[in-house]
Amino acid sequence: MIVSTANDVAGYRITRHLGVVRGITVRSRSVVGNFVGGIQSLFGGQLSVYVNLAETARQEAFDLMCRHAGEGGANAIIAMRYDANEIMDGITEVLAYGTAVWVEPA
Repeated sequence: MIVSTANDVAGYRITRHLGVVRGITVRSRSVVGNFVGGIQSLFGGQLSVYVNLAETARQEAFDLMCRHAGEGGANAIIAMRYDANEIMDGITEVLAYGTAVWVEPA
């Protein structure tokens, strides 16, 4: 699956637009993760436990979006974006979305 944040794919032409695709995941921080993150925050700098959680959530949403596009007959996604919203304290929704298309070499 070709994925682009642009509205096109260099070297390809879009022959079909197949609609919006998305991948959604909802993640929470564990008690242990919050404890470790709290300890890390005492020393400043990057909070690796939260970075890993964010990266995992984004990758999962991305993979779900690609699967959704493939099931719809796409071979590429354009205008891909991420969004995240806190549903409640410690629980975050991560959304990956874009436009599913069929592309052919130019």
